[in-house]
Amino acid sequence: MTTRTLMLALAISATLLAGCKQQAAGSPATVDAARLRSLGNLQFKPCSLPSPLPNGEPLEAQCTTFAVPEDRSRQGGRKIDLNIAWIPPRNTSDPAADPVFFLAGGPGQAAVATFPAMAPVFKDVMKDRGVVLVDQRGTGKSHPLNCKSAGSEKNGSDPAAARAWIEACIAELSPKADLRRYTTTDAVSDLEAVRKAIGADRINLMGVSYGTRMAQQYALRHPQHVRTVTLDSPVPNTLGLGNIFAGNLDSALQAQFALCKESPTCKQRMGDPRAELQSVLARLRANPVPVTYRDGSTGEEVTETITADHVAGLVRMYAYMPAVGALLPQLIREASQGRYANLMALAKMMQGDLEESMSMGMQMSVICTEDADSMVVRAEDADTVLGNRMVESMASMCQAWPKGDKPADFNTALEGDLPVLVLTGEFDPVTPPKYGEEIAKSLPKSRWLDLKGQGHSVLGAGCMPKLFAQFIEKADARALDAKCLDKLAYVPPFTSYNGWEP
Repeated sequence: MTTRTLMLALAISATLLAGCKQQAAGSPATVDAARLRSLGNLQFKPCSLPSPLPNGEPLEAQCTTFAVPEDRSRQGGRKIDLNIAWIPPRNTSDPAADPVFFLAGGPGQAAVATFPAMAPVFKDVMKDRGVVLVDQRGTGKSHPLNCKSAGSEKNGSDPAAARAWIEACIAELSPKADLRRYTTTDAVSDLEAVRKAIGADRINLMGVSYGTRMAQQYALRHPQHVRTVTLDSPVPNTLGLGNIFAGNLDSALQAQFALCKESPTCKQRMGDPRAELQSVLARLRANPVPVTYRDGSTGEEVTETITADHVAGLVRMYAYMPAVGALLPQLIREASQGRYANLMALAKMMQGDLEESMSMGMQMSVICTEDADSMVVRAEDADTVLGNRMVESMASMCQAWPKGDKPADFNTALEGDLPVLVLTGEFDPVTPPKYGEEIAKSLPKSRWLDLKGQGHSVLGAGCMPKLFAQFIEKADARALDAKCLDKLAYVPPFTSYNGWEP
């Protein structure tokens, strides 16, 4: 695995947000964006946000930039421009005064680029409320921190190689950015500055994955300006993310692979996917093998060496969305028989998609400031799919990366009477249901919904968009009638590339 890919594996991302569950809701109609050009003190101009679908219609919006200090503790220091998009409500005669702020995942994803995949889920919300998208500092077009010149070493799971990669990245980015100032805390101050600029007294926060940390941190510091909070696949404020990944992934895989054991056809054809996966990983750790596969972007045959890290990375990312993870038993069975071509082709395709969606410098500034203390090797993780290699390499990189200021109360649980809707997926491999339960305990006006058979990022599942719209409309999570979620069903594991058999 390359060092860049190892870093991407840490992203609690909503990279798979562009999946079929969001597309199924249909394209939202929006008001003629050219008619609305100001919001508070900000002047906008019409823009189009590209669709994530091939030949898909762009999302019409209004765009602007907003200058903020890179370092608010320094007078006369560098200014950075925040990239902002606003999708006006369809109801222009009497729109609601409290817009929805969409907070992207990662850390490292850009809200403006990510939202078009989510727009169908917001269709009912956008009838009366606008949606504000702010590329978090260091992402998208907000002074992005992308490491372009640093190489992608092939031994990225080695701490020494990881350290060399990150030092090259620091050397590239430091002349144009103070890397200590691209943290969640800095971004919360940016969000508050944008709220003031648009003249909204209260706002609705909707965060996905890492975006739930942003939402909780903003609500912790500015509760008087928050109307509602929606947390999709949340991370508790109290939690450090340094060593949660290995154990959470194994628990999710155990639950997902149980579906194969419960299916006579899958059990007969695919055996025990978890045991076979462990065998494949052990074999490749001892002896990586060359494999010839067809490159998904060029169609050409390529020969490269497949390692255990390639397999672990693909398994982890496919586990985010069970509709895709249903392929894992088939891929693992092929690999157990020494046939790696399909697995390698998919792993390389996934790696390319991830690298394009993340600002790795910003991700490092966030996790090294906020989570480095929890990057501790645990004996119980040694025999997991991910093992301790990720933690060891990330700890090595964070030793070199410049760290910002972490407030003393950063890991304080969010409390109070805010209306909060907390959503988790039963099979989430990175933010499991227990995290949502923990968050809801300290919020008396919250509602925790755990969605059957779902993975990471669940707002688009089943009737959830309707429930989300009702919550935003009424600001009462506890009053939601969520019986419609009972219709959600498990995706059976594939027993061939043609699908599944009963």
